[in-house]
Amino acid sequence: QVQLVESGGGLAQPGESLRLSCAASVNIFSFYAMGWYRQAPGKQRELVARIFRGGNINYRDSVKARFAISKDNAKNTVYLRIDSLTPEDTAVYFCSAEGPDSVDYWGQGTQVTVSS
Repeated sequence: QVQLVESGGGLAQPGESLRLSCAASVNIFSFYAMGWYRQAPGKQRELVARIFRGGNINYRDSVKARFAISKDNAKNTVYLRIDSLTPEDTAVYFCSAEGPDSVDYWGQGTQVTVSS
């Protein structure tokens, strides 16, 4: 059974940075892509970044200047660095393991709260 375990969330002040991690129980190279989504209170879950098997990356336009997704295949871990945090980044951040057409697996999420 595939498990994705996110970590690295917490309370941060505006302007600070956080690095989220997603540790997979299987070889992440087996997936078409790995993604990071977020869901703010009362809003739909949205994709913020995706890294494909070969290393190509997509970002949501609104975050591309501040977010950086990366992966370490040897550690089966995907990372999401968020710089210059704003209160609008407050959300639960979810890791995903994806096939070509759908999300196959979700992590349980990690809460990021940005507040002064």
